[in-house]
Amino acid sequence: MSRPVSPQNNTTRRAGRALPQAAAVLVVVLLLLVIVRLPWAGDLGMHAATVERLRHNLLHPGNPLVDADTPSPYYSPWMLVLGVVAKLTGLSVWVVLRFAAVVGLGLLITGVWRYVRTLSAHRAAPALALLSLVFLWGPVLFNWSGFVGLNSLALTVAYPSVFALGLTFHFWAWLTRAMREPEPASWGRWAALGLLWGLILLCHQFTGVVASLGALAMVIAARPGRAVLLRLGAALALGMLLLGLWPYYDFFSLFSAGGNLEAIHKPLYENLAERFGFVLLGVAALGLRLRRDRWDPLVLFFVLGALMFAAGGLSGHYSWGRAMPAALIPAQLAAALEAVAAGRRAVRAGWACVLGVVLAAGAWTQVGTLGYVIPKSALPSVVADKYHTPWVGYHWITPWVKYGDVVMARTTPARQIPAYGPYTVAPGYPDFFLKDEKSRNAAVDRYFAAGTSAAERQGIAREYGVRWVVGPKRLAGPGLQKVTTGPAHQVLFRVVR
Repeated sequence: MSRPVSPQNNTTRRAGRALPQAAAVLVVVLLLLVIVRLPWAGDLGMHAATVERLRHNLLHPGNPLVDADTPSPYYSPWMLVLGVVAKLTGLSVWVVLRFAAVVGLGLLITGVWRYVRTLSAHRAAPALALLSLVFLWGPVLFNWSGFVGLNSLALTVAYPSVFALGLTFHFWAWLTRAMREPEPASWGRWAALGLLWGLILLCHQFTGVVASLGALAMVIAARPGRAVLLRLGAALALGMLLLGLWPYYDFFSLFSAGGNLEAIHKPLYENLAERFGFVLLGVAALGLRLRRDRWDPLVLFFVLGALMFAAGGLSGHYSWGRAMPAALIPAQLAAALEAVAAGRRAVRAGWACVLGVVLAAGAWTQVGTLGYVIPKSALPSVVADKYHTPWVGYHWITPWVKYGDVVMARTTPARQIPAYGPYTVAPGYPDFFLKDEKSRNAAVDRYFAAGTSAAERQGIAREYGVRWVVGPKRLAGPGLQKVTTGPAHQVLFRVVR
């Protein structure tokens, strides 16, 4: 005979559900306000430039950063949609990127909700999962595309990686439900899953790897029969066909691009305890899940992700470190789910308290995110100290520099200037498809070297069709005419032929 539930217990339960839900709503509101600001750092200029090229030429956009006719993996289906939106509406690229951010954030939130619902029916589980995904990291701030800590998400919310991760959570939810059907799901449903898998890989290749590892874990955990495996094989074939037919770049050639990417990804293997130490709570939760079920999909997912991350570090393939979310996400979700897992009430309450303390510590690490929506001067000093000022941008050159002009600039400016329509001599990011990338980088280094003569600089400018130079005032001399001065004493020079 069941015990009657007291009104006090009912109130406690409602409060236990309402608290994480209210906190999750506050996080979402904060991110929506961040989208209004759209703070600039990292790859935002690359994505803005990609939309600009597609706006001007949907079929043959060329290289997004330099004046060269090359394909680019940044020309994904999602960026093509954004390019069409920009072309049809005439909206600025920054408005279009805000639209992309709203869509990506919406997909991520609804995707997390739907996938967590396949793991727990508890009403607080999705909110706890979202909070764990954004706060369960470490005591040292870490930002990287494809990693959804709150501060990282605030800076990358308009990126294709967020859109692809949102699709990934929906993909996992659909796949999990398809695997649980008492009768094999229809061929059409599996075909849609295959196309969605291919779409994720095209939109953001690294997130596609995470999606694939998660899907593999779910398939292993389900131990499907022959009928499901046949449908799964057909879905994979259809997804591969989509990858092969995509006209904007050769997806399969990216497998040989690792050499260009290892150096910039090596930092992913540094300061692991400081950046990800709080995730150990999730690893402990995975251990509890393993004791209950040795075929637990989150445990299998974590193992696959951890193995790939470790293999990258041991072999020197540091770009494999981008698969780390495949270990982080299942651990973060497990930490959240353990607070609502079946078992004694005291155990659940104790776990919830520990989780709350760790989430609070993680939130404090990332509290500087508030600076993107609240003026730094209005923040308490202890919070303001954690705020990192976003990049200023290069809008100050646009009264003179026009779409398609070539600008000589170093790496950091080269990551921003193409967002406004111009090209740079060398790309600000490694470009696997640009065959003369090394010579372009060498030309930029020679141009800005202190001992380079004015005549040699003029020769480099002629070789690459340079019309403008952004650099220090010491460059002033024959062949350059000062136009204006920008932030940090940068000078815009006009190249005089």
